[in-house]
Amino acid sequence: MSDSSNKTIIATFETREAADLAVEHLVQQVGVDRADIFVQPVGQDNSSGAHVSGGDAPAVNEDGRGDARLSGEIEVSADISANKTAALHRAFGDLGALRVTAK
Repeated sequence: MSDSSNKTIIATFETREAADLAVEHLVQQVGVDRADIFVQPVGQDNSSGAHVSGGDAPAVNEDGRGDARLSGEIEVSADISANKTAALHRAFGDLGALRVTAK
């Protein structure tokens, strides 16, 4: 991002469900363009989060799932104009982010 009035806000979540909810909230409530939001695992390993939740949870008659790797936290970042920084920090905090940073 070449414009110095823009910021990247990064939030870390324990579950993919929480990360997905954060993306939905940023688009619908804060007005961030979906193309400016990025989701990825925090570490090198592919991961669906640090804890089972939502679609990762086993069904009632299911002992567990082998397809939902729990290798670490999920990072959601958004490239935004500087005037939305406070709103994003608030939104990420309200949605249970473990950490929120800016660069």
